[in-house]
Amino acid sequence: MAMTYAADGTPVRFHGEAHPGEIAIGVIIGRTSEFFDFFVYAIASVIVFPRLVFPFADQLTATLYSFAIFALAFVARPLGTVIFMTVDRRYGKGAKLVIALFLLGTATVAIAFLPGYAEIGVAAIWLLALARACQGLAWGGAWDGLASLLAMNAPAHHRGWYAMIPQLGAPIGFMLASALFAYFVANLSTVDFLEFGWRYPFFCAFMVNVVALFARLRLVATPEFGALLERHELEPVKMSELLRVHGSD
Repeated sequence: MAMTYAADGTPVRFHGEAHPGEIAIGVIIGRTSEFFDFFVYAIASVIVFPRLVFPFADQLTATLYSFAIFALAFVARPLGTVIFMTVDRRYGKGAKLVIALFLLGTATVAIAFLPGYAEIGVAAIWLLALARACQGLAWGGAWDGLASLLAMNAPAHHRGWYAMIPQLGAPIGFMLASALFAYFVANLSTVDFLEFGWRYPFFCAFMVNVVALFARLRLVATPEFGALLERHELEPVKMSELLRVHGSD
């Protein structure tokens, strides 16, 4: 566990400091929320949006259109990183996380209320694209440094195990998203599923984001996290410096 020391060399214990187990829980919840949103949209891109938003095209073309909008988040994510790094520097990581996850949750739940092409025409496509781009911007700001904090504070003899933990967010998020869609597909008629059933996983994604926000703020707000930033043990670096120092690793 990383420790801060007083001037006389005695260790300083922060009240309410985050331990590796707490950090691990926060990291898993945070990564699960991000990947849950990701996979909920990915599944809907195959089984919902081609029929709901692109009914004028054949199945293959409609699916390709749906995947084109799916890719917008990857285009917007670097821009989101730049924007939220500015927020981080001016207002702190807590403000950055609140804004990023609020935007992510709002964009996700907005998709749940999306009317189809039959109701509002081409506006449905533009609204879906806007919500997806907002998801990408939010994902760019959702990175909180907790995975790095976890690796730095892991016990020496369990460092590999703790470093693996952040990767659990992807399979857990995928399993949750798949299970939700499987449940509604199995228990609703095709008409009911396309009418309202597919919307519930997006509502669930919003609730997962709320839980993730509080779990991550609990850790980011700890004095220990701030101390690591002040000692420059946890900070972003330029890509050129990263490649120069670790390019051969």
